[in-house]
Amino acid sequence: MIDLQPKELQKPTPVIQIAPLIDIVFITLVFFMTLSIFYQLENEISINVPKAEQSSEVVRSPGEIIININQDGIVTVNQRTLAKDELVQMLSRISSLYPNQPVIIRADKKTHHEHVVDVLDACAATNIWNIAFATLKEEK
Repeated sequence: MIDLQPKELQKPTPVIQIAPLIDIVFITLVFFMTLSIFYQLENEISINVPKAEQSSEVVRSPGEIIININQDGIVTVNQRTLAKDELVQMLSRISSLYPNQPVIIRADKKTHHEHVVDVLDACAATNIWNIAFATLKEEK
């Protein structure tokens, strides 16, 4: 008679379940996308920010707008050069969608004061008051 029962020494072939594998890949993708947002600093421009004794490192909040002003007064936001009226339009759209929107101004230490005041005027005109200035901590 033929024995059709599986033998104790025979092991079943391994099965790879695809659903948990897709879940792990998706979670890993979401993790790295979120991580890249937090590490995105607006360092595409070589701006030397001034040093301050009372400077402290703050935790960046998601959605912060970083406005770069180089020494020639050129304003850059998200790698896009903006004129003053374009900056006001962008800030007014953001202010209407997100009240109390935080803004960080990164001005070069050789930037003329009038260019920084222009950006501050644009923020005031669009009702943005949560403004911070980027500085480096002075090393002793």
